[in-house]
Amino acid sequence: MSRDVKVAKRYARALFEVTFAEGKVAETQAELKALAEVFASNADLREFVSSPGVSTEDKKKALNSVFEGRVSVPVIRTVDLLIERGRTGLFSELRESYERISNDALGVAEAVVYSAFPLTAAEEAAAAERFGILTGKKITVRNVVDKSVLGGARVVIGNTLYDGSLAGSLARLEKSFERQA
Repeated sequence: MSRDVKVAKRYARALFEVTFAEGKVAETQAELKALAEVFASNADLREFVSSPGVSTEDKKKALNSVFEGRVSVPVIRTVDLLIERGRTGLFSELRESYERISNDALGVAEAVVYSAFPLTAAEEAAAAERFGILTGKKITVRNVVDKSVLGGARVVIGNTLYDGSLAGSLARLEKSFERQA
């Protein structure tokens, strides 16, 4: 694990503890996701916050004026800390770490469902229910269309792969023939 990821985890843990005490874990997760998208999509903003020619106070004032009223005080304070310590490049890692920490604490997991065609809302709900029972967690589904699946689906939850795809079945069948030959 890189040093940056470890540092981001510490910031995420501290932010989680504050937001958990306030009962605003899910809201903070959504705010961090939105902020990460803003930072990722805006090269000028990234350049501004990483510029050594702009004072720390000017950076904080500018970001606070942009985000004030749109994000919670703990998130603004965390962004301020990242700016003060020259760690604005960690924002994406902070969001990912916060999401993992909060999901673990709340018993939530994301299931990435790879399918040949987009899932309907009913299919997503059925997958969430089925894998929720299997894992004992509340499942959120993210569908990724992958034509190589051919049919069925591959589901990844954490580090576990559930392969019910036609391509996976064919690959397993081929391996069984190879073992018999």
